[in-house]
Amino acid sequence: MDLEKICKEVIPVVKTVGLFIKQQRITFNESKVEFKGGNDLVSYVDKTAEEQLVKYLQLLLPEAGFITEENTIDKKGDVYNWIIDPLDGTTNFVHGLPCYCVSVGLAKNNKPILGVIYEINLDECFYAWEKGGAYLNNKVISVTNTLSLSKSLIATGFPYDSKGTIDASFNTIKYLQSNSRGVRRLGSAAADMAYVACGRLEAFYQEKLNAWDIAAGVIIVQEAGGVVTDFEGGENYLFGRELIASNRGIQNELKQIVFDNYKKTTLYIEK
Repeated sequence: MDLEKICKEVIPVVKTVGLFIKQQRITFNESKVEFKGGNDLVSYVDKTAEEQLVKYLQLLLPEAGFITEENTIDKKGDVYNWIIDPLDGTTNFVHGLPCYCVSVGLAKNNKPILGVIYEINLDECFYAWEKGGAYLNNKVISVTNTLSLSKSLIATGFPYDSKGTIDASFNTIKYLQSNSRGVRRLGSAAADMAYVACGRLEAFYQEKLNAWDIAAGVIIVQEAGGVVTDFEGGENYLFGRELIASNRGIQNELKQIVFDNYKKTTLYIEK
């Protein structure tokens, strides 16, 4: 399989869908919002964008199935699956706050091998394929070489359901805010991971993530020279609902801080 060729065919598809989202934002209002639960928002924009992505991606790789946020298609592949978040950062989009992305990953046997993330507002397309390097708008990107947490900028996110982990979340932020250059919460896991890959951030971590939030970002960070693990340092991040993506210099230090705070939560007690 020619992953480079497939990736370069996915990019214009993702950008076309991104243009649709950008155009819809001009006339969008909150009357068009639905609630999947709590603060988990969705709109016709998410659903239509996903349908457009599915339509085109089916043609690129007919044997592949889909894992999608909005469940617009019911087709799982035995080996290959597209993992799609049509609008990562829906709450930002609804409020007109920049930083939302189209995120498309391709996994082989549940391992990400290709990813495209398009941040619509800045017209920035991040992409990578296995053993091919990572790129931003056709330029090679890499994670930073920062070795110290004290010189690092960290991103995180808050899950829609924070039950059982809110104390761990704020304790981790409290420590990092006092021992790093700061903590940022952008509202898009896809953007967070893309920014780790291109060196704007040293790391991103979060609990209660879904595969579509991170699949594309995983391979982009890895191909940019970074490391992706679960909170224990293992590889159960795609479906394990927890992830740390970082450069190699602060990986161990950050992992220990995060795990020490979360190990007594229901994330681990229920394991």
